[in-house]
Amino acid sequence: MDVDAYLALLGIDPPIEPDLTNLERLQRAHLSVVPFENLDVFARRGVRTDDLWSVTKVVDRRRGGWCFELNGSFAALLTALGYDVTRYAATVLFSEATIPSHLTLRVELDRAYLVDVGFGDSFIRPLPLDSEGPHDGGSGMFGFVFDGETTTLLALGEDGAAEPQYRFDPTPRLPADFEDASLMLQTEPGLQWTKTRFATRLIDGGPDRVTLLEGRIRFRRGGTWSDTPVQDSEWETLLAEWFGLTP
Repeated sequence: MDVDAYLALLGIDPPIEPDLTNLERLQRAHLSVVPFENLDVFARRGVRTDDLWSVTKVVDRRRGGWCFELNGSFAALLTALGYDVTRYAATVLFSEATIPSHLTLRVELDRAYLVDVGFGDSFIRPLPLDSEGPHDGGSGMFGFVFDGETTTLLALGEDGAAEPQYRFDPTPRLPADFEDASLMLQTEPGLQWTKTRFATRLIDGGPDRVTLLEGRIRFRRGGTWSDTPVQDSEWETLLAEWFGLTP
């Protein structure tokens, strides 16, 4: 992998030391530059989970992707930079899938951290995995529930409500372990990935965000969301303007 090319894409000059400050810097940059989007899946072009596919798509093709591609590519970059990275399979708790269908990352530094650049509008800084929290995720408060061998990520509301996000166990995974889930999400009828197209990313490191959906574009600025209607004829122009992508 051309590490310098990857860092250049993220707007970061080498060398970069593998510490917590730089881990958050890399996470926020990735979330800002590389969109979470489903354009290839929506168009039935077929995607894979191996690192060669993911890194090539992100760095060479300048595309975004979903969790297997974004967290897979990011894991490869972090490993090349000297970070100790473990891939976990997670079950998303508010989706239609009933099997582990999300790739998330554990990064070991002074303590273990959960890191994710492939879960859409979620935490944007590393979360310490040795404490229930609450933890400041940069875009809101998050916490964990530890139940035996499993850990559940929670999004914590201002009213104290806890919304489960995903659950994972500490079994290390390889990219090939996600192929079955990737194929299922691409082919199972009725799932969101092939029903409607979208793209989302942070703006300048966050927590501000832009999200392009069918029929509207959304902006979060200063903690407030605003929606603007989008005609079908405008969609591709906005995709190029805000995400640098073509369908």
